[in-house]
Amino acid sequence: MSTTSGIETASVEPLLSLEAITKRFGSFAALSDVSLELRPGEIHCILGENGAGKSTLCNLIFGVHRPDGGAMRFRGVPFQPSGPADALGHGIAMVHQHFSLVPDMTVVDNVLLGRERGVLNRRQCAAQLEKLAVDYGLPLDPDAKIEDLSVGERQRVEIVKCLIRDPSLFVLDEPTAVLLPDEIAALLDVCRRVASSGRAVVLVTHKLAEIKKIADRVTVLRGGRVVATSATPAADIDALVRAMIQGNVEALDSSAASVLGLAPVPRARRDRSAIVKTEALQIDGLTVRDSQGVTRLDNFTLTVDRGEIVGVAGVEGNGQSELTAVLSGMMAATEGRIHLGEAELTGLAPKAITAAGIGIVPEDRHAVGCVTGMSLAENIYLNRLDEFTRFGFLKRSALQREAAAMMQRFDVRARGPAATFSSLSGGNQQKAVLAREITLPNLTCLVAAQPTRGLDVGAVAAVYDHIRAASARGVAILLVSSELDELLSVADRIVVLYRGRIMGACAADPARREDIGAMMAGHAQEHVQGNVHA
Repeated sequence: MSTTSGIETASVEPLLSLEAITKRFGSFAALSDVSLELRPGEIHCILGENGAGKSTLCNLIFGVHRPDGGAMRFRGVPFQPSGPADALGHGIAMVHQHFSLVPDMTVVDNVLLGRERGVLNRRQCAAQLEKLAVDYGLPLDPDAKIEDLSVGERQRVEIVKCLIRDPSLFVLDEPTAVLLPDEIAALLDVCRRVASSGRAVVLVTHKLAEIKKIADRVTVLRGGRVVATSATPAADIDALVRAMIQGNVEALDSSAASVLGLAPVPRARRDRSAIVKTEALQIDGLTVRDSQGVTRLDNFTLTVDRGEIVGVAGVEGNGQSELTAVLSGMMAATEGRIHLGEAELTGLAPKAITAAGIGIVPEDRHAVGCVTGMSLAENIYLNRLDEFTRFGFLKRSALQREAAAMMQRFDVRARGPAATFSSLSGGNQQKAVLAREITLPNLTCLVAAQPTRGLDVGAVAAVYDHIRAASARGVAILLVSSELDELLSVADRIVVLYRGRIMGACAADPARREDIGAMMAGHAQEHVQGNVHA
């Protein structure tokens, strides 16, 4: 591995080269003197912490931003894309970190959007989607509306939108953060097939297991600069991690190690035998049927005690989204009741649920977790802005002062509290949402859905440190995650959802992995049932 010395020379001429690229947003340098080459036939992975400049780099390649310094060359000639349409015209396609889909349109219409004029040939497009599903294992219902799809299915639409254009350069900005294990394997296979056909792939990921499996070369960004490169990433994993986090790999806890794909570090289980159980969140018979009458959540019954962390495991699309939507007040339950202590919350609006003491970290932070056009400070205190108003006017200096302290506490990296929320990296947006919810003055229960999705290793460790600290204060935690390793390292107890029903529950013990995996596949394990403690 080399550090800060550029990428090793190779006989293959680069498809795209970046030379001393610099990008500033005001006084903030998002990228400084970045040089790299993307060659046909290889997969080039980009590593870096949240806010390191990875998404900015991808957006420069795709024409979303223009560099302030340096030069790009595509197929040997100067390349200055005027926008994404220009980049697409050159054969560059990108899967963004955040979805760029129209929610009330169908899958096929989203795929056709911007590609054709006049009469749309939906039947031909649907046939192409079916072929891609067969070729790459990415099935989609062409007639389904985006708003009715799970997060993982929406990501599939984004990937298919790119594949259908047959790009010569395929840029993927954290595409696996919302995919299931089988889907991740299918996507990595897609990347390898694309590269094997003589095209280039750029893959931004935090998971070292993916790098070990798929990367031909790796570039590490830190603070907007190239700090390391490797042409043998599988052999240089430890050094790459150290370059990325500027720290000690051995110091990572089990939850942080799991997001990287490293072997989790065993942690001592909390001794809860002497704790007097006090019920906080009680969910009784929660059932949700959609507009077509399909049961999405079926008689879900669960109690979470104060100071307890209960993990909800399961393959995405098995009722987790509906569960968190009902608990947050964003969806009405067909049947069932919800209590927080003695107070009934069934059917209450989100504002009332927050006021009752439930913090919500939603799985889709963009859709329901923030207001992207507002400032970072306003988003951090979105549910408490009345504390910073006087005579109807917002006291911005006080708001920004308090927000700056919160940014430091939760390591939210941005140009400042006045920065527009949309300008933050995805990981920093997630940390800001967590900061807001976990610091509610009357927090009794935290419902966190996929709280580490898209976060780097350091941020994962920090998020779970905050969650454990809240639990130690007596906050009840309901943690929904598709990352089983994380649940096993953080939770006290795990319940498994399958097709909307609880298949069983057990202690969050790594020795139970096989049982939990079987329940996730729909096989009930009688010897771990009966621990749901309704």
